[in-house]
Amino acid sequence: MSHLVNLFLSSILIVFLLSHFAMGFNITRLLDQHSDFSTFNNYLTQTQLASNINHRKTITVLVVDNSNMGSLSGKSTDLLRKVMSVHVILDYYDIEKFKRILPKKNIQVTNLFQSSGLAVNKQGFLNITLSSGQVHVGSAAPGSSSDAQLLRSVAAQPYNISVLQLSNPIIPSGIENSNAPFNSPTPPPSKAPPPKSKSKSSPSSSPAASPDDSSDDADTPVADKPASHAPASSSAPSPMADGPKPDADAPGDKDVADKDKDEKKSSASGIRAFGSWIGILVLVARAII
Repeated sequence: MSHLVNLFLSSILIVFLLSHFAMGFNITRLLDQHSDFSTFNNYLTQTQLASNINHRKTITVLVVDNSNMGSLSGKSTDLLRKVMSVHVILDYYDIEKFKRILPKKNIQVTNLFQSSGLAVNKQGFLNITLSSGQVHVGSAAPGSSSDAQLLRSVAAQPYNISVLQLSNPIIPSGIENSNAPFNSPTPPPSKAPPPKSKSKSSPSSSPAASPDDSSDDADTPVADKPASHAPASSSAPSPMADGPKPDADAPGDKDVADKDKDEKKSSASGIRAFGSWIGILVLVARAII
């Protein structure tokens, strides 16, 4: 009897470990098996993007081999993090999926940079197209450099993570200045100091109607108060007009939220599958006993 109990417990442990490895992945360990991507792998660790990738359930990483990473050499860690996050698609894509979709239509996908809140002018999106039988991947930001070619599949754990090789890095136009609006905000004119109490009576009186003042020269600044105050009120709407610019890519945030929901559903389905295995093992054990 004790032998059967031990066998049953061992079976549960094996199923648990298999479920764990099937549902999880580690991008650093995956790339460690391919020395020709060591530079890309080091950049993921240096920018702390590897941890971000490993915490997601559905992801596609677009890698570039060491010989074609020269355009990123010597870049700051901040810029490297932005560019590297562009190479992470928030969905699962492999060669077979591209073959099914691209002959019918071109697609635009959301990358990890979109979730940073710094992306502007479509920097958080990638265009994927098919031309002469070759898949091309490029930034959706206007004015970006030439597209990269999709070369091959490096590794995959369907439908959790796919690693695909590109011919060269993708650098969206203006990404090095993508955080400029956050560094130098324009103060709103409404914060200017309030006018003196003397100006309250100025709109109802003209420079000529000042018999109670000691001199005509003293009335001149009072009459000028409304004129200097008027431009401040007329320019107040300008910050509101400029406000929506950082949210130009707001639809992408909805995509990111949808991806997070899908990840939660995927995790829940994995847990249900694990529970089903446990139930089957329990029935088998009872039948044996």
